[in-house]
Amino acid sequence: MEYYQLQNGMQLPKIGFGTYKLTGTNGARAITTAINNGYRLIDSAYNYENEGALGVALQNADIARSQLTITSKLPGRYYHRDQAITAIQESLYRSRLDYFDLYLLHWPNPKRDQYVEAWQALLDAQKFGLVRAVGVCNFLPEHLDRLQQATGVLPQINQIELHPYFNQAPQRAYDEQHQILTQAWSPLGRASVMLQDPVLNQIADKYKVSVAQIILRWDLQLGVLPIPKAIHSSRQLTNLDVFSFTLTPDDMERINQLSKPDGRTHQQDPASYEEF
Repeated sequence: MEYYQLQNGMQLPKIGFGTYKLTGTNGARAITTAINNGYRLIDSAYNYENEGALGVALQNADIARSQLTITSKLPGRYYHRDQAITAIQESLYRSRLDYFDLYLLHWPNPKRDQYVEAWQALLDAQKFGLVRAVGVCNFLPEHLDRLQQATGVLPQINQIELHPYFNQAPQRAYDEQHQILTQAWSPLGRASVMLQDPVLNQIADKYKVSVAQIILRWDLQLGVLPIPKAIHSSRQLTNLDVFSFTLTPDDMERINQLSKPDGRTHQQDPASYEEF
């Protein structure tokens, strides 16, 4: 495994494991398998309703807690400061943890206009020892600028929708300029479509790897941390096996040319979309 380093010195594996829709016994089993297969960054969220499954998975895995980086996210309905701190505590209880390594605001929800207050709550939670590092999801430059103006502190991480059909070049450039690590949720996009893409398949054939491996390697060479989800052990292992080859600049450009202005999978534009 290779690592990124955050502004505060924390090191993160360059690939994490997404847990969206991994719930109940089957979800706990999949997360445990992922940890035992080598994943050390596990991404969860309050709204995924699987923090309990995460806690069971961590208990059943063969890896010490100190070797893992665990993420959860605050839902918009708890952006009031007092509610935010309580919600984080409840997330920890469900997950059977004493602290989260990363805790993120899930959406800016600009019409509700509480994300600055919620960001201050995350900074307080960090001071209280509930979380080690704080960040955001789906924040646009104008949202990030406002956080800095209001608190003087920028997030360590911005987790955004990012895949070959929506490569987020302007947002990535902003994040890099401000020393914010970009994470990619839904890195394989709508997999049933993207994995059939002829350009991606041509490139995969060239390197004798899967399309998913090509996409994840592309992420790494962009300086992005992807968090793919995979239920089956074999696919989990394949998704980790992306450090033995390098895409040429021409192949990187071919993939980047697949990006579209309207490439979001579900049209969840953070400038207007809200989630609670």
